Amino acid sequence: MSINEIKVFKPFGPSIVKVVIPESLLSILNNYIDETILDVKKIKKLDHGFKLAGNVQQEFQLEEEFVKSSGLLNFLFTAVQKWVELVEKKKITNFNLLSSWIVRQFENEYNPIHTHGGHISGVGYLKLPNNFGETFQNNKKNNFNGKLSLVHGSQMFSCKSTFTITPKVGDFYFFPNYLMHIVYPFYRKDEERRSISFNALIDENIYNSF
Repeated sequence: MSINEIKVFKPFGPSIVKVVIPESLLSILNNYIDETILDVKKIKKLDHGFKLAGNVQQEFQLEEEFVKSSGLLNFLFTAVQKWVELVEKKKITNFNLLSSWIVRQFENEYNPIHTHGGHISGVGYLKLPNNFGETFQNNKKNNFNGKLSLVHGSQMFSCKSTFTITPKVGDFYFFPNYLMHIVYPFYRKDEERRSISFNALIDENIYNSF
């Protein structure tokens, strides 16, 4: 699966990449999720929430066969390969997907600050509320409801420690596994913030190059 649009951000030490999910893959993923959540036995078997940090209603693992047949595996590999080529000027030959899962977040739910396993992680947005609700004080300059913040180090002169992302359907962000991140709650009744995440290993000599 080809990658038509890729953007590299470097707000602090490690780089972050944004790629746009192809419309065909976005549709396949959402259709699969809509069907899966109606299958009580299947969704129970795939439950992944007990292994994850999030305080959210439903998190479930994607089936290995679906990951391959849908084109998701190829999309993730191609995006990570391009990222490494752009930033490190190296070509990965190994991409071992450890796990991929869906996060269905609803009103008042959140993901506390945490890191991931593997070498490479990421999050893509599949379905979002029209907006994430207002802040309790209307004079607040920034509304973080429903947003993702990536955290690295501490605030210093001329050096930010956070990079905050406003989710947009179709956007997929890739980042190193060790990068701390947090997802804030939102306030929209009966609306879903649906995302996909993954952990993967790449070539050890590239990940551990100093």
